[in-house]
Amino acid sequence: MTAKVLLVCLGYLAGSIPFGVVLGRLVAGVDVRTVGSGNIGASNVARAAGKGTGIVVLLLDALKAVLPMLATRAILAPDPSANTWATLVGLAAFLGHIFPVWLGFKGGKGVATALGVFAVLAPLPTVLAVGAFAVAFALTRVPAVGSLAGTAVCTAGVFAIYGGRSVVAWAALVVAVLVVWRHRSNLARLRKGAENKV
Repeated sequence: MTAKVLLVCLGYLAGSIPFGVVLGRLVAGVDVRTVGSGNIGASNVARAAGKGTGIVVLLLDALKAVLPMLATRAILAPDPSANTWATLVGLAAFLGHIFPVWLGFKGGKGVATALGVFAVLAPLPTVLAVGAFAVAFALTRVPAVGSLAGTAVCTAGVFAIYGGRSVVAWAALVVAVLVVWRHRSNLARLRKGAENKV
């Protein structure tokens, strides 16, 4: 049990790594928290430091969930609870991105890290979510709309495939609630027609 709890703690610390802040400073010499939307995620990094840097940040923010989760599965195999603990590690990484210890618990919106979590736990719903994001973003050019559409599709897909009693489904619900909560300022701007486009 001690080792499992340690893995969850390490997942949180991995999720707390603020790749957007680090690469924003290295590539463009700016603190992304002070420009654009002030968010540390890929969309704002793309505005501040270029689309290429934004893509790199997206991948790194996803990998900081993927790698700890895969490591947990490998370390705990063949323990039947390995997938449950991998899910908890993924949630910890997601929470680390939103509430990073290194940034005074003021982090990003968690979409890319959530993508990493469900790429491991639920690949098909994740692929559908990416498609939903692409369609919504293409129609609106608003990353927040794409993110919320993708979150909704992923959550619905997880419940449809795994059922309401699955730990993966409950993880998806927790992630969806937090993603929507973190986008509350975007939703307010959308209602006013003032949301940022890319």
